[in-house]
Amino acid sequence: MILLTSVLLGLLAVSAALCLVRLLRGDSLADRIVALDTMLVVVVCGIAIGAVRSGSGIFLDVMVVASLLGFTGTALVARFIERRGAR
Repeated sequence: MILLTSVLLGLLAVSAALCLVRLLRGDSLADRIVALDTMLVVVVCGIAIGAVRSGSGIFLDVMVVASLLGFTGTALVARFIERRGAR
């Protein structure tokens, strides 16, 4: 089980690095926000793998809070972009 979770965490690290590249080199604000939101999903998946690895359910509360904050932030920025207009 530890080997599997280690492989999964490695794959998540690669995907987080790719999201970071997109975040830094994004053409528009919307591209950067999508990359940041995707990175948050990767972090939440990493927390889920940590919960499986430790066998503790306390991480599930952290996952819910992080997901709600990420969704709220993405919705607010999308509304800001919509009001500002596409550039």
